[in-house]
Amino acid sequence: MQNPQFSRRFFLNSAAVAVAGSAALPSQLLAAPERFEITRTPQQWRRILSPQAYAVLREGKTERAFSSPLDREKRRGTFVCAGCALPLFSSTTKFDSGTGWPSFYAPLRGAVRTRQEGIAFFRQTEVHCRRCGGHLGHVFDDGPKPTGKRYCMNGVALAFRPA
Repeated sequence: MQNPQFSRRFFLNSAAVAVAGSAALPSQLLAAPERFEITRTPQQWRRILSPQAYAVLREGKTERAFSSPLDREKRRGTFVCAGCALPLFSSTTKFDSGTGWPSFYAPLRGAVRTRQEGIAFFRQTEVHCRRCGGHLGHVFDDGPKPTGKRYCMNGVALAFRPA
């Protein structure tokens, strides 16, 4: 009789469990921490941000859909990070996605970074400010031409500067 610890089935089942377990780990635990030009302590961020902006930008929360006036903003201008004022999106790339959040088909060059987040079968691409690391929202592959992307941003993570 074969020792069950060394059977082929035991080995394959163990390998499958290990792969599934590692896929379930949040990507932030597997990746090296990013470095940002602007860094502050949580206390410093709380002093300069509203409670809602802090929850979104620093804790990765999501604002309630249709709650931001920036979703309805139609003027020409630039949408900047509410944490550090880095220009992020031009109003020329903004479109009405019907989702209740300000949506854009492209960020300004070099303004944002992305990372995969979530676990196993529920993964999404998080968008954050490249200068301060503030969580802005997520990007999806269901946007309009020319990119086919939908950068779905939390309005409280943005400020608007009219042209």
